[in-house]
Amino acid sequence: MTKFLITGANGQVGSAIIRQLQGKHKYLALDKAKLDITNKQAVIEIVNQFQPDIIINAAAYTAVDRAEQEKEIAEAINVKGARYLAQAANKNNAIMLHISTDYVFDGSSSIPYKEENITNPQNIYGQTKLNGEIAVLEECPRSIILRTSWVFGEQGNNFVKTILRLSKERDRLSIVNDQIGGPTYAGDIANALIKMSLFITHNYFKDFGLYHFTGYPYVSWFEFANIILEQANIDNILPNLPEIFPITTMDYPTPAKRPSYSCLDLNKIHKVFNISPSDWQEALKNIKHYI
Repeated sequence: MTKFLITGANGQVGSAIIRQLQGKHKYLALDKAKLDITNKQAVIEIVNQFQPDIIINAAAYTAVDRAEQEKEIAEAINVKGARYLAQAANKNNAIMLHISTDYVFDGSSSIPYKEENITNPQNIYGQTKLNGEIAVLEECPRSIILRTSWVFGEQGNNFVKTILRLSKERDRLSIVNDQIGGPTYAGDIANALIKMSLFITHNYFKDFGLYHFTGYPYVSWFEFANIILEQANIDNILPNLPEIFPITTMDYPTPAKRPSYSCLDLNKIHKVFNISPSDWQEALKNIKHYI
């Protein structure tokens, strides 16, 4: 039986991984209280003791705007922590799967980014995630970097929950309409990570490295919000639906610059692992669980 070690167990993806592993595989799920991944000795001790076949690093600093003022904290978690886990994985002959982001790209493309395209992060968060990718690949040759985007799920904070909360508080919402990407359901990311892990451990596998996995179709935040509210209306979970208006990124300045186009090309993961894009609209049919 494949043994999994999961970090970031309380997060959107980590909690989804645990739900899908329960009763099927042996796993050790660790939140920040149980394992501070920035503590190198603690990482070494846990990995040496549990001896996992697979380490999935779902721990990350993801506060994009706050990272502009908390660079050292973001670097500690997204770079040092990732490096320590990769070192421990390599030393124990484990395979590491590490989650990254579309924000490693600058958004200047007009077609979906392939894994090999040039990176150029536009904010501190994206830079620390890119540096984390580099660290993992340096320290653990048998590793997978899974870039994803616009993650949402029943657990944690995300755009779906924010739209539902604001819809109870306001009768008018203004949403950015000139940033395009792929919303991705956390449960689908978890499923992809587990499927990749099992494929690697049960086959002679050598195609380690970068992979992209997001939801499809690609939309703007404004379009995403509209579909969220449409589903909320179908399920009658809001007392009133707010009016929703499109605005530009310039109309809504934020501390961290976001890419205007961060769609990821999804062909490689389908070709190698037979994993299809996340059906994020299907995931929203469960919207009452996001309240």
